[in-house]
Amino acid sequence: MANFFSSNFKLGILGGGQLGKMMLYETRKYDIKTHVLDPDSNAPSKISCDYFEEGSLMDYDTVYTFGKNVDILTFEIETVNLKALKQLEKEGTKVYPSPATLEKIQNKGVQKLFYEKNKIPTAKFNKFANKAHLTEGITANKIKLPFIWKSTQGGYDGKGVSVIKSGADLTKIPDTECIAEELINFKNELAVIVVRSAGGEIKTYPVVEMEFHPEANQVEYVICPARIDNKIAKKAITIAQKVSQKFEHVGILAVEMFQTQDDEILVNEVAPRPHNSGHYSIEASYTNQFEQHIRAILDLPLGATESKLGGIMVNLVGEEDHTGPVLYKNIEDILKMKGVTPHIYGKKQTRPFRKMGHVTIVNENIDEARKIAEKVKNTIKVVSKS
Repeated sequence: MANFFSSNFKLGILGGGQLGKMMLYETRKYDIKTHVLDPDSNAPSKISCDYFEEGSLMDYDTVYTFGKNVDILTFEIETVNLKALKQLEKEGTKVYPSPATLEKIQNKGVQKLFYEKNKIPTAKFNKFANKAHLTEGITANKIKLPFIWKSTQGGYDGKGVSVIKSGADLTKIPDTECIAEELINFKNELAVIVVRSAGGEIKTYPVVEMEFHPEANQVEYVICPARIDNKIAKKAITIAQKVSQKFEHVGILAVEMFQTQDDEILVNEVAPRPHNSGHYSIEASYTNQFEQHIRAILDLPLGATESKLGGIMVNLVGEEDHTGPVLYKNIEDILKMKGVTPHIYGKKQTRPFRKMGHVTIVNENIDEARKIAEKVKNTIKVVSKS
């Protein structure tokens, strides 16, 4: 086994946001040398890595040159230059997850066609080249209103996703390649994190339940374990494992799913990296998702995925009418609460619905944890100083 610890081995991370920062908690714990590339000179990861480079993740030369200086390359965001990753892999740099896996996931249209081809249950959809093509599809009754519109590229944290209820809603969406997806009347939004090591060891985390903010289309609460029947949980895990097997990923794969009114499980989308639905694991699990991702890409034995306690994660997002230098109002009040741990991401400027941090609540009783989570949500406010 290679010597990763207290050595000259270099792990490269494309993207220096909060996911990179939380990955770096683990590399610091193991004394693994890290290089980070991010377009923002004040990226949250900057304070924790051994070498930081400011540069575009979509520029071929920048990504290629950065990758040539590390031993293994991973990413915390999907919008990275695929051609550069393919060339690096061809020349012997280990890239995990592989460019082949990323290529199937990066474009939501390609991702949905992949589910269809591999008989993975997913909501019915149509792919359209642009807004005019979508309008034709509606006129020809290929897709019925209301439906979910998704941009095939660049969407995240609720951006690039809209519910289209009428022709008037079409005026608000950008003119871009998209998919129109059947609106699912679901009972629950669930997620399962599957981890697969470079050597093929596979483990899954328990099913989590996600509660969404109605306006921002962002996760407000992640609840582990999900408050669902055991049969449904087993079905969700089986489907997540099939998705993982078909993508042949290395590292963390977060599989987001719908539980329909008839208790069918439909795959919504996946993320080939640590994910918001796994943040609870830092406090609640034996091995958190960030350490697990590092273990997987370095082909180290995977850790236990069971929870020590029930865990709920609350996203801290910028308040609606606040833009500017950030202030975490009433943070001292939540610090007094039992089992509550805030994580501040290090973004100096807040804006409406921007993810600025999260709070984990752990408790032996998940219903009690949910009550405390509600208190946390109503107490701490992410506002601007001015």
